[in-house]
Amino acid sequence: MSLPLLSPQQASALLAEGATLIDIRDPDEYARERIAGARSVPLDALPAGLHVKPGDTVIFHCQSGMRTSNNAGRLAQAAPLAHGWLLEGGIQGWKQAGLPTVEDKSQPLPLMRQVQIAAGALILCGVALGYSVSSGFFLLSGFVGAGLLFAGVTGFCGMARLLKVMPWNRRPS
Repeated sequence: MSLPLLSPQQASALLAEGATLIDIRDPDEYARERIAGARSVPLDALPAGLHVKPGDTVIFHCQSGMRTSNNAGRLAQAAPLAHGWLLEGGIQGWKQAGLPTVEDKSQPLPLMRQVQIAAGALILCGVALGYSVSSGFFLLSGFVGAGLLFAGVTGFCGMARLLKVMPWNRRPS
């Protein structure tokens, strides 16, 4: 089962008529930037976190449209009696269409972006120090690369776990 795509303009019109917008991104992504009125129901919280009535119009979105497209069947099953749609291009498509978002820059960057920044910086430092100081520093780049490979294969990212407990990522309870 698949859900049809809606352009950002069509989605905006349906929202004005009372449709429900569901943001399936992770809570840290939602906290940093979101479409006004969107409800945060992360993909791993479906279907328990989704409360819609039969006949409701529900529009699902993510960052770029990739997660919603890849999980269209799962999203359709989460709201089987609702009229479900996918926002084409996700929040990026929404912004490209000139539609407004709510942004809170005081929130930390999404965790995966932090991992990308930290891994890239460590690899770059390992290469620079390997050429300029000692070839032993190349091991740093190799270690980070092996960690990224392990994370991709197993789904466990030690760097993400470490960054998650850093002071800037702690949310007050």
